[in-house]
Amino acid sequence: MKKILCFGELLLRISPPAASNWLSQHQLQVYLGGAELNVAHALANWKLPVSYCTALPNNFIADDIINQLKHAQIDTAAIQRGGNRIGLYFLQQGTDVKNKQVYFDRKASAFAELQPGTINWGNVLANVKWLHFSAIVPGLNDTLVQVCEEMLEAASKKNITISLDLNYRASLWSPNRKPDTILPSLAKYCHVIMGNIWSANLLLGAPLHLPNEDKMAKDEYLHHAESTVSYIINQFPKCHTVANTFRFDMPDGSLQYYASLFHEGQFWVSPEMQSNNVKDKVGSGDCFMAALVYGIEQNMQTQQIINFAAAAAFGKLHEFGDVTQQTIPDIIKIMQQYA
Repeated sequence: MKKILCFGELLLRISPPAASNWLSQHQLQVYLGGAELNVAHALANWKLPVSYCTALPNNFIADDIINQLKHAQIDTAAIQRGGNRIGLYFLQQGTDVKNKQVYFDRKASAFAELQPGTINWGNVLANVKWLHFSAIVPGLNDTLVQVCEEMLEAASKKNITISLDLNYRASLWSPNRKPDTILPSLAKYCHVIMGNIWSANLLLGAPLHLPNEDKMAKDEYLHHAESTVSYIINQFPKCHTVANTFRFDMPDGSLQYYASLFHEGQFWVSPEMQSNNVKDKVGSGDCFMAALVYGIEQNMQTQQIINFAAAAAFGKLHEFGDVTQQTIPDIIKIMQQYA
């Protein structure tokens, strides 16, 4: 059976509990993280065959991680071994990875030091039907942009479906590297692009017109999403599917969530969901991406695809850690609740 391949950096997330004296108590939560790994975990949990390609050093920590991935039914054969360290990031529980308090420690990691010509993409892409990566990878350095280009060229020759998550991490992009001059060269290979109107502007140069954003209504945001879709489809002719997510912290302390999807020539919108009990914002976009892939792979009707993806992302907001543990019945229950 052909597999879905996710390519990106595996990170260890160091996550002190909120409002705790973790230093004196000698307590730190550690989670496996990384946008593409989160997607792979979700797909494996939902019983789709998935493989993961990253780079890890030759040490006992990496050995333990690989064994954990195998236990989660993720194929680890494509993992490259070498380099000196595993990337880390530090983020307090319950906050967002876009938060200014996030700290990335991934310089000179095994993945960041990958070089063009070192991965045998013919072998890695054998028996692969879908390739997924995110904008975080080219955000790390120019050498990884070259690695992505050779990967995407090889995948295109094999007619593999390619998806891109427009993850934007401001702290990863140095001032002399402009995302909207780099990402378009990779997006041109992609069939499925997921993000939001803000990341599409920053990473792909899509126009952004929000003159009075504080007072914008949902319909206005969705109209803007349609404009963003038109830009992406026109600029990147291979792309046939575009998803935009909307997540807002409301004045009453709750969180509002909905999403849109352009697929098979039509524009679709999920139900709006709201919660006062968000536990962890990390990984909700990755969960959405995984559910989008799942819905397309399972040949769901388009309205069901966007409903399923939005419900999965919304459910992830109520879990600790980077990786969702939701089952398909869990997500369907959320869909039915907000139908």
